[in-house]
Amino acid sequence: MEPAAAPAGVRATVPEPADYRTDEYRGPVPQTLKGATVLSDAAAMKLWTAKSAVFIDVYPHPPKPPKLPAGTLWRETTHVSIDNAIWLPNVGYGVLSSTSDAYFRQHLEALTKGDKSRGLVFFCLRDCWMSWNAAKRALSYGYTNVNWYPDGTDGWQEIGGFVTELHAQP
Repeated sequence: MEPAAAPAGVRATVPEPADYRTDEYRGPVPQTLKGATVLSDAAAMKLWTAKSAVFIDVYPHPPKPPKLPAGTLWRETTHVSIDNAIWLPNVGYGVLSSTSDAYFRQHLEALTKGDKSRGLVFFCLRDCWMSWNAAKRALSYGYTNVNWYPDGTDGWQEIGGFVTELHAQP
């Protein structure tokens, strides 16, 4: 069972690790990410209002199981997130398969139109390491205007930000 997220306004002191987090993705996160800008709720809202960055939700999404028996009904899930965000699920794990890595790289390339200085905002939920990992990975790909919004959808809703139902990008 994953630990609960810290209450709003409460931040544990967590050191920034040298590498990606590979387990226990829900728990206190660091207050820093070397090379990235860490956004407050107000700073995230300012970027969103100005439309000066691409907001990328990295909340995980279960894939359709392979080889489902004939007649099995599969319902694709949706996710409530920041309005106008793009949902790139499963790119925040500590270790990515070559397929997930290629998916992430291709979508970042398309979303930025090849401009590695284009503003990117990575988020998930409050106290979710997935967004920290994804932002760190984008930095490793050479993106230079990386923002991490650690309060994610939780903080966004608390400040009255618009949310909408998203579908995962194929």
